[in-house]
Amino acid sequence: MIDLAAIGQTLSVWAIPVVTAITLHEAAHGWAADRLGDDTARRLGRISFNPIRHVDPVGTIVLPGMMVLLGSPFVFGWAKPVPVAFHRLRHPKRDMVWVALAGPAINLLLAVLAALAMHPVQPWTDQLLPLWIYQNLENAIFANIILACFNMLPILPLDGGRVVTGLLPGRLAARYASTERYGLLIVIGIAFIVPMLAHELGYRINPLAWILLPIFRAVYYLVLVLTGWPT
Repeated sequence: MIDLAAIGQTLSVWAIPVVTAITLHEAAHGWAADRLGDDTARRLGRISFNPIRHVDPVGTIVLPGMMVLLGSPFVFGWAKPVPVAFHRLRHPKRDMVWVALAGPAINLLLAVLAALAMHPVQPWTDQLLPLWIYQNLENAIFANIILACFNMLPILPLDGGRVVTGLLPGRLAARYASTERYGLLIVIGIAFIVPMLAHELGYRINPLAWILLPIFRAVYYLVLVLTGWPT
């Protein structure tokens, strides 16, 4: 029998952290692009920290919600991509790197702010509302760090792939950029297809978890140390 109360409780402490992490990540890309010369996102009203403007029903709500309910070791998703015309940036190749880094950077900042905000709430967690806020903040740390780490994988069209493209010399950058057409297939393969096939064959193989979890633990530890939490 489905425990609707338990599902509702789980979603109530994950919805705000996950949606905020995903949507503000996209808003940060638009803000950075605007500062560096491309006002495309601003003209389209996408430089907004209102999550509703960036929500993608599947990538922002359905997929992360299913991963939370299924107990996935990591949670990720996407929002409506903020349009960036890289050729309009003042220094396209260099500024591409800064625009790409803006998304993970805002996620790490949100993780630090959430960890700091937990301090004044902790003494009151024997009460229902403070406990709910505390759990949201805990999950905000997790969601923002895993999203930052996931997006820094060096696979196009992820932010890490954009950074690699911006740092490589011209000819190598062009060759690397040509792999973008396969990027989403690669991500889907290592995140879902390989684990599913391995499970059918009786093995537990999860390449994405093997890659992300050690990085996540290191960044999580650093955030806790910087914000004064015991480790």
